[in-house]
Amino acid sequence: MPEASEADVLIIGGGLVGQTLALALAAHDISTLVVERADPEAHLAEGFDGRASAIASASARMLRALGLGDLLDGEGCPIARIEVAEGLHPEILRFDAVAEQGEAAAEPLGIMVENRALRRALLERVRQTPLVRLVAPAAIGTLVRGPAAVEARLADGRQLRAALAVAADGRQSRTREEAGIRIARWSYPAAAVVSMLAHARPHGQVALELFYPSGPFALLPMRDLPDGRHRSALVWTVSRRDAAGVSRLGPRAFAAEVDKRLGGRLGALETIAPPVSWPLGFHHAERYRAERLVLVGDAAHGIHPIAGQGLNLGLRDAAVLAEVLATGARTGIDLGDPALARRYERWRRADNSLTAFATDTLARFFGIPGRPVERLRRFGLGLVERIPPAKRTFAAIARGTAGDLPPLLRGELG
Repeated sequence: MPEASEADVLIIGGGLVGQTLALALAAHDISTLVVERADPEAHLAEGFDGRASAIASASARMLRALGLGDLLDGEGCPIARIEVAEGLHPEILRFDAVAEQGEAAAEPLGIMVENRALRRALLERVRQTPLVRLVAPAAIGTLVRGPAAVEARLADGRQLRAALAVAADGRQSRTREEAGIRIARWSYPAAAVVSMLAHARPHGQVALELFYPSGPFALLPMRDLPDGRHRSALVWTVSRRDAAGVSRLGPRAFAAEVDKRLGGRLGALETIAPPVSWPLGFHHAERYRAERLVLVGDAAHGIHPIAGQGLNLGLRDAAVLAEVLATGARTGIDLGDPALARRYERWRRADNSLTAFATDTLARFFGIPGRPVERLRRFGLGLVERIPPAKRTFAAIARGTAGDLPPLLRGELG
């Protein structure tokens, strides 16, 4: 029988959240084994995933603390302002980094980064970190969570052992299901169409969130292309029955449909990434823990992309779990102790639940058709625009800077 590889923590799932958690734990001298089913190099191929993510301010602070500042500065595009409106109506709710924080102290409201670039930077950092061992491609055959340790046998026979397992294996988490953790789940009658467009006029680092009867239409600023063309990422919510047809539109027809919804704001548009549609759904685990197991990221929760918070919730999970386990390790507590899992769950459930409720409510409210409701929505946007404390509260929630933050989300290693 082969000797088992050992580490403090076994992370099941080597995606964006799983690898970030591994780096966060390593920064606190906690070793990890990260098991990922897919070949990491395949995720870096051109065209694998055309999506981009809005990295909120607090998440960006953590990534910088973990050594990924060059990625954010070199390949990211700061979001200086967010404009929210009911379609093309002139009543606009604006969040402006400089206006709210002052020019000297202004921190971007977020940073747009291609997922592929973030994966590449994380993988490079993981491979340079001695306390992290990436086991990939590999599949877990059996996982036994006993009173003293977690033991995993891979499909190829290799054995792994740790004090704690972390499920970071996505929405369809097999680890969560095998632990008997139930989830609340529903599907929206909508899909997100994702693409990338070049445009004649500069975006000015402005993110647009326009609400139409079919759902939110978000155009998010990206760094200019090497040839100088301006570009933005698109997340366009359409009814599920229309998603296939929208995705099959030719490049010119697709750009023309986008331009209609922008009212020509960015000039001539060019589709530079094939549109891809993703069905939208919601889920939230009834609990984030079981014996020697905790859930993070999409294994614990999945929300509507209306405010771009999905990945950021997972990154905040990673920051909090790293802090909880580091505190336990410093005091000599077994990392699989239920008290640590309970502390992590209490710390994260309120933020995750509030964000999930808010995004679900917004998605449903802005999807109600009819002129009276449209007028009510415009009134609400205008009201928030005219009440500075309300704007600051919403902005802090969007940046992830509200509430009790662990050191990593303040940009500190602790």
